[in-house]
Amino acid sequence: MTEARTRGRGRLYAVVLVLVVAVAGGGYVVLARGDDGTAPAAVELPPSTAKVQRQTLDDTQTEDGELGYGVSSTLANRLPGTLTSVPDSGAVISRGQPVFRVDDKPVTLMYGAMPAYRPLAEGTEGADVRQLEENLSALGYTGFTIDDDYSSATADAVREWQEDLGLDETGVVELGRVVFTPAEIRVETVDASAGQPASPGQKVLSYTGTAKAVTVELDPSDQRLAQEGAAVQVALPDDRKLAGKITDVSTVIEPASGQGEEPQTKVEVEIAFDDQQAAASYALASVDVTFTAEKRENVLTVPVAALVALAEGGFGVEVVDGATTRYVPVRTGLFAEGKVEISGDGITEGMVVGMPK
Repeated sequence: MTEARTRGRGRLYAVVLVLVVAVAGGGYVVLARGDDGTAPAAVELPPSTAKVQRQTLDDTQTEDGELGYGVSSTLANRLPGTLTSVPDSGAVISRGQPVFRVDDKPVTLMYGAMPAYRPLAEGTEGADVRQLEENLSALGYTGFTIDDDYSSATADAVREWQEDLGLDETGVVELGRVVFTPAEIRVETVDASAGQPASPGQKVLSYTGTAKAVTVELDPSDQRLAQEGAAVQVALPDDRKLAGKITDVSTVIEPASGQGEEPQTKVEVEIAFDDQQAAASYALASVDVTFTAEKRENVLTVPVAALVALAEGGFGVEVVDGATTRYVPVRTGLFAEGKVEISGDGITEGMVVGMPK
């Protein structure tokens, strides 16, 4: 009897090839292959075990972020002449207020998503006309219909606006006289000074929004984390945690920092949060941002290391039933936190599975 058992075990080890294979999430699985092309029955109990658990699985990652006022944008002059006034860094500018002056005439801020790209005059039609009329109405000018048509009534309202600003009352909004931004702005840096010649395309300043925001630079390999509208958690330097939301994702190219180095591609993420008061004491600070790329609730999980790559393809787990074991195929889902989501016929919560040494 003893002799037969010894021969049988020697035959099993002669036909089984065991390989360690890396899988997603940093774990490893055992590849078992028998001489008949199927996963062999286990002849020894595994050295350790784990239970199939039901839980919520989060694919999370924490990255360094910078608390400030978000990503900055450049504002350029479009008018010829001389810069006669520029704002101070940190100044907040709202609708109807001058951003800077050329030949002592204001370049005015209005709200809108579409940048100014042409003169606006009677007979002009388009979304930019509607945008101008919405701003004129918000500033108190009346007598026209807010639509895509620059009518004679619109021209009359523009003349009133020009008179109030000390501009020539032409009824035509010249290109460069108005700057459109989504909301009020905060001047980040000033790149020109009063007295300089003004020329079209000249950078005057950079600006941000007025609400505190967080920016994070991600490697392109972490693009999955950066989904507009996704919820994130921001940890302040005092360990308070704020709920945030991704509001903008863009790709930026960072110039090479030294000779012989290549430019770096980064994914720039802007994050907004509602609790502005919590961050009011920080002008600029380093923060931790936790992203959740995917979340699976109420799923069955095992440690990643419990997976076995089956000879016939796919994965399985070695189920321990008392003094015996068997291999059961499984379908894998999310890999996160050292665990993997599994499902399949016969897989139940509390089931005991084998673990490698």
